[in-house]
Amino acid sequence: MSNPLLESTLLPPFSLIKPADISPAVDQLLQQGREQIAKLNTDVSSADWDKVIAPLDSINDALSQAWSPVSHLNSVLNSDELREAYNENLPKLSVYWTEMGQNEDLFNAYQRVAELSSNLDAAQKTVIAHNLRDFRLSGIDLPVDKKQRYADISQRLSELSTKFSENVMDATQGWEKLIADPALLKGMPEMSLAAAKQAAEEKGKEGYLLTLEFPSYFPVITHCDDQALRREVYEAFATRASDQGPNAGQWDNSEVMTEILTLRQEMSALLGFDSYAHYSLATKMADTPEQVLQFLYDLADKSVDVARQEYKELCAFAKDEFGAESVESWDVSYYSEKLKQARYSLSQEMLRPYFPFPKVLEGMFEVAGRLFNIEIEEVSEVDSWHSDARLFVVKRNAETIARFYLDPYARANKRGGAWMDVCRTRRRLEDGSLQLPTAYLVCNFNGPVGDDPALLTHNEVTTLFHEFGHGLHHMLTQMEYADVSGINGVAWDAVELPSQFMENWCWEPEALEIISGHYQTGETLPAELLDKMLAAKNFQSALMMVRQLEFSIFDFKLHHEFEAGKTDIRSLLQGVRQQVAAITPPEFNRFQHSFSHIFGGGYAAGYYSYKWAEVLSADAFSMFEEQGVFNPEAGQRFRETVLEQGGSKEPMELFVAFRGREPKVDALLRHSGINV
Repeated sequence: MSNPLLESTLLPPFSLIKPADISPAVDQLLQQGREQIAKLNTDVSSADWDKVIAPLDSINDALSQAWSPVSHLNSVLNSDELREAYNENLPKLSVYWTEMGQNEDLFNAYQRVAELSSNLDAAQKTVIAHNLRDFRLSGIDLPVDKKQRYADISQRLSELSTKFSENVMDATQGWEKLIADPALLKGMPEMSLAAAKQAAEEKGKEGYLLTLEFPSYFPVITHCDDQALRREVYEAFATRASDQGPNAGQWDNSEVMTEILTLRQEMSALLGFDSYAHYSLATKMADTPEQVLQFLYDLADKSVDVARQEYKELCAFAKDEFGAESVESWDVSYYSEKLKQARYSLSQEMLRPYFPFPKVLEGMFEVAGRLFNIEIEEVSEVDSWHSDARLFVVKRNAETIARFYLDPYARANKRGGAWMDVCRTRRRLEDGSLQLPTAYLVCNFNGPVGDDPALLTHNEVTTLFHEFGHGLHHMLTQMEYADVSGINGVAWDAVELPSQFMENWCWEPEALEIISGHYQTGETLPAELLDKMLAAKNFQSALMMVRQLEFSIFDFKLHHEFEAGKTDIRSLLQGVRQQVAAITPPEFNRFQHSFSHIFGGGYAAGYYSYKWAEVLSADAFSMFEEQGVFNPEAGQRFRETVLEQGGSKEPMELFVAFRGREPKVDALLRHSGINV
C-alpha cells in the first residue's frame, strides 16, 4: 500500500495521512537523503551549482514536503497517536540536520562553489553565504567530541521545545468551568454567551461552558461583571503549565524552561559565543546585544511614564465610577473597556456586527489586489484537515502564482494563537518547471454561532491582516532557490515587516469601507463609529507598548545573562517589570510558563523583532500616507523591493531600496500616539 507522505503531489493529501504513515516515510526519506549526499560527496571536487547545490535543494524539499503536513496537523488536529508519531520522529530529523550541518565534504563543496564559480547571480551568492554561516553555526569547526555534544544538545532542544508546547496545549484544555446560572455572566456580550452555550451543548451539557481558549477567556476577563469569576478565570489562564493555580504541578514547564536555557547557553559556548543572545544575532539584522537592549530601553524611556500615567487614570476612573479601591490584573481589561466606552462610546463588541468574517475576507483580498495587482479565488474542491479549512489560489493576470490554506476558527486539539507556516516553497525544479509557493494561515477566532456568520472584533481583523501579510511575503516571492524564497532566509527581526505593514489598512477609512459591512444589513461601518474608532486607536497605547517591551526585554536579558544554576527566571522577569511595567501582576502569575514564542517557537532572543520590525513597517507605511493608501506605484514598489525579494538580500538594503533611506523611529511613535 502506498504511503501518501511519499507521493509527489501538488498539495498534501490530508485525508489520507495517518499517524502510522509518518515513521516509515521519514525513515525512507532520511535514508534516501543520506545515500544521495554520499553520492554527492564522491563528486565534491565539482564547483558547479547544478551538480552540488541544486541536488541538495531537491533532497531537502522532498523531506520538507513530507514533514510540513505532519507538523501542521500536529498543531491544528492534535491527537495522542499523532503526537506520539511526531515526537518519535523529531529526534531523527534533528540528528539528520546536524549531520548535514557538520558534513565537511558538503562544507568544502559550498566553499568551492563560492570561490570558483564565476557565473552566480546575487540570490545564489546569498544562498551560499547563508549556508556557509549555518555550517559554522552547526559546529563544522568543532573537534569530534564537541560536534557530538552539539548534536546531542540540538536533538534534546528539539524535544524540549515540543514538550513545552504540548504542556501549554494540555494545560489550556485541562481547565473548563460550566456555569449553570447565567446571572454569573452578567455583562458578557450576547455573542459570547451564545458561543459558551454552544460549547456546552457540543459536549452534551446544560449551561455555559468557559474554557481557556482565547475566544472564551477574553470576553470573561473584559466584560463579566462578577469579579470573583474574572479572578478565577484569570488565575487559571495566568498559571497554565506551572507550579501555581488550579492545576498546579500538572503539565509544569518549570524544569523544561530551565533545561532549555541551560542547553542553549552550553550550545552557544561550544560555538564560541558569549551568550545565546550573541548566537541568535548571528542571523539577524541587529549586530550586538547592546544595540538591541539600547533600542528597547530607548522605546521604554519614551513610553513608561506615559503608560504609568494611563494606569493611574484607569485606577482613578475605577474608583470614581465603581468605587474600586484597587485595580488588579483581572480587573484591568474590564475597567479599561468601561473607560473606553465612557471616553469614546465605543467597544470592540459594538464593532463586531460590522466585521462578519466573509466580508472581512473578501475586503482583505480586494485591498491586496489593489496594492499588489493580484486576484484571489477560492478552490471549491479541497482535501483539507477540517471542514473549517479552505484553500485559495493567488493569480496575477489570470495566471496562478501561489496558493494558501486558511483555518480561521478555534476548536479543541488546535494550538492557540495565530500563525503562518510554509506548505510549499517556490523553487525551480530540476526539470525546469516551477514549484509554486503554498502557505498555511491559521487563526483562532470564534466560529459562526447558529445561522449567523463569525463576527470579528477589530483586533481580530488586524490579526487576520497580520498573518495574511506573512502569507503575502511567502507567496509573492520571485525567488527560485528554496533557501531564499518567500520567508526563507529572511532575518528574523525583519520577517515581521510585511505582516505589521498590512495591519495599517485596518485603520484606513478607504480600506474600512471595503472590509466592513453589517452582517444583517450590509451597511459599511458608519462614519460616527469610524470616527470613534480612530479617536480610540491609541487608547492605552503606551500600556500596550510597555507590555511588549516587558516581554522583549525579559526574553533578551534572559538569553543574554542566563547562567545555569544561578539565574532565577522569575526574579529576572520581576526585575524587568520593575524597570518597564506599569502594572505588577499578582504573585501567582506565571506568564513565562506559557511564553511559547521563546520556549516553543523561533523567537528565543528574538521577541524584540516585533518592535524592531514595527519601526520598519510604520516608516514603510508613511510612504502610503504621503502618496495615497491605494497608490498603485507605491504598492508595486513594496511588492518588487520587499515581497518579491525573499531572503535574497540584506533587509536594510531592501528597506532602503523601497524607502530611499534608512528607517526612522518617529513614524512608530506617531502611530502609537506617543508624543516625545
